[in-house]
Amino acid sequence: MRLKDKHAALLRAQARELNFVWNYVNDLSSQVLQREGRFIASDELHAFTKGATKQGLSLHSQSVQAVNEEFVIRRKQFKKAKLRWRVSNPDRANYSLGWIPFKKSALRYVNGQVHFAGTALSLWDSYGLADYELGSGSICEDARGRWYLNICVKVKQKARPPASELGDALGIDLGLKALMTDSEGNTVEAQRFYRDLEPKIASAQRAGKKDRARALHAKVANRRKDGLHKLATVQARSRSAIFVGQVNASRLTRTRRAKSVLDAGWSTYRNMLKYKCADAGAWFNEVDEAFSTQDCHLCKTRCGPKGLAGLSVRQWTCTGCHAVHDRDVNASCNILARGLAWLEQQFSEADSRLKATAAANKDSGA
Repeated sequence: MRLKDKHAALLRAQARELNFVWNYVNDLSSQVLQREGRFIASDELHAFTKGATKQGLSLHSQSVQAVNEEFVIRRKQFKKAKLRWRVSNPDRANYSLGWIPFKKSALRYVNGQVHFAGTALSLWDSYGLADYELGSGSICEDARGRWYLNICVKVKQKARPPASELGDALGIDLGLKALMTDSEGNTVEAQRFYRDLEPKIASAQRAGKKDRARALHAKVANRRKDGLHKLATVQARSRSAIFVGQVNASRLTRTRRAKSVLDAGWSTYRNMLKYKCADAGAWFNEVDEAFSTQDCHLCKTRCGPKGLAGLSVRQWTCTGCHAVHDRDVNASCNILARGLAWLEQQFSEADSRLKATAAANKDSGA
């Protein structure tokens, strides 16, 4: 959720102090490695930074601890003895956007405001935080200098439907001309979020108007997220199960279609479907879409168009059952069938576990 702009100066000052802490533990870790040949743990970093908030830092003490723990996690993740310095000067090209982590007990929600480090922060509360138990999170800055509260909350998830209630399951095939084609023949055309504003972005960049270019890029991202949110929400709330083809978007971004793939937002769309289905109590899975275009979803004969030459073939006739198929609809039907097969296996394994548990309880009771 976005925080009010009037807090930007305060948050930017705290972000600078956090960068100071990060750079300190980064240097300390490097020195310990050189002297003792080992990596310092987060508990030791806590001991070195203990009392820092009483000696002039305005940060919450738990934010300092969160920095120590985050540093250790990232050091292990990237397998580096020394991580990149966090730069506080906004005029530098490698400026580090503001980031202030916090733990659960460091934040309170009171009367429409969040209280953090002795300061009441106003925000646009679009979710109704008063109804949730707040967890850990962070306060971060975007490229335009706006600040946001990112926080984990506990929500009650709905129970997923049993196998007998999956009559409205949906298979989805992703594409570039059509963003998605489902197993019922519905299509959603891919929008040109970036390409529509590309000339204006290029003009702003040539003129050296960085703020204008950032605003246009933000507009592109917001339009894309808005469209994908609306589509994913409707699908997740109206279906008992959704299955999407596991297309490798990152690999396609290294081809000539990279701009179209990124503009479509496949990965964002799948991630939205995943958590929206979990919230709505619907099943979701990404299934292998290999040969989904070539296999007839009726008789399973593999006779569809293949290779680069077959990309232009949008309709084809099966040589096995002589059915006429739309390329994308047939693929989405195959994705649906594979998803239902996966779901049947999940139900079977769950049933086997229940029977094994019941047998074990019976034996122990005997």
